[in-house]
Amino acid sequence: MLLWFVATAVLTVHTVFRDPRFDHRWLIVGVLLPDVVDVWFGGARVLHSVTGAVIVLTVVMLATIGRRPLRKRLLGIPIGVMLHLVFDGAFDDPNVFWWPFTGGFDDAALPVVSRGWWNLALEVAGAGLIAWSWRRFGLADPQRRQLFRTTGQLHPVATVD
Repeated sequence: MLLWFVATAVLTVHTVFRDPRFDHRWLIVGVLLPDVVDVWFGGARVLHSVTGAVIVLTVVMLATIGRRPLRKRLLGIPIGVMLHLVFDGAFDDPNVFWWPFTGGFDDAALPVVSRGWWNLALEVAGAGLIAWSWRRFGLADPQRRQLFRTTGQLHPVATVD
């Protein structure tokens, strides 16, 4: 799944933080990271746990000591990982979600695999949210698309009420 995670993460961060300088590109990396990494380990593993999200946050914080502008950009990664847990429903498997405090991984499948055909409905919803966002952020304008490509910034189009 791609569209569901990207759309929900971008819209959530934009709505909650309202930071016009937030780099959404790193958020997109973070929201896709758990599935991209854990699939290689055969199922839901460390990045589908709260502990994994905290580890990612800790790594970013330690790697950016004294480099505040870089930290501000890279914080999108752990925020994205945490949002992945929410929008993936990772909390459905408490043994994985609360690892290592409540159990282990056993043979836990990725939530995206467990959901089966429901993924299609979520991807359609994600496509709809992306289409709405495309208009909301004026991404039909090449200059706005270039701004997003180079800075990760999204600015809503002014509306007349």
